[in-house]
Amino acid sequence: MTSHVDTNSIEAAVAILRSGGLVAYPTDTLYGLGADALNEAAVENVFEAKGRPRGMPLPLLIGEQIQLSSVVETVPDSAWKLAEAFWPGGLTLVLPVGPNVPALVTARGWKVAVRLPGHPIPRELALQLGRPITGTSANRSGGAESTSADEVRSQLGDAVDMILEGGPAPTGRSSTVVDITGEHPRVLRQGAVSIEDLQRVYGGPIGVGETAGQNA
Repeated sequence: MTSHVDTNSIEAAVAILRSGGLVAYPTDTLYGLGADALNEAAVENVFEAKGRPRGMPLPLLIGEQIQLSSVVETVPDSAWKLAEAFWPGGLTLVLPVGPNVPALVTARGWKVAVRLPGHPIPRELALQLGRPITGTSANRSGGAESTSADEVRSQLGDAVDMILEGGPAPTGRSSTVVDITGEHPRVLRQGAVSIEDLQRVYGGPIGVGETAGQNA
């Protein structure tokens, strides 16, 4: 863990996550709203706090690359190639969901969006928890995405058990979302990682689809 992350605060936040509670935390892009992603009741709390429709899936954050295998069914070579180049960082990969992930996370779909963030705080939360955390933005559904702890408090108030501060400030730019489930990768949302950089690393065609609709 890097020196600017408060160890005591991280431990307290992990205890809240283990108990099914909600923690807001800074990422390299925006403030996120975290729950134990494999605890269905905790995931339900995320939807309640945000007023988020149940038909909208939630992206997940992991603490290290190996955790990807715990939430997806298969990881193709193209996904590992992009992960090696852009993780940790502002790239979200959409892959076939594994059996451990509650159906509520994916809106009963067969895909899940996963990111290894560049910010040390969410990485450390997922590492110490030993499980992925939800990576949706810490705001009311349809509201402005939060880039500070004060904005989180203003929108979510007492619905969040703890708000973590510290480390690099979020940049305010959403991650790039890439679907890896087809023949070739397809960009669902343009963001922090450019299409040109993706194509350079992938070495082949990358399509551009519709917006993913997932705050990641």
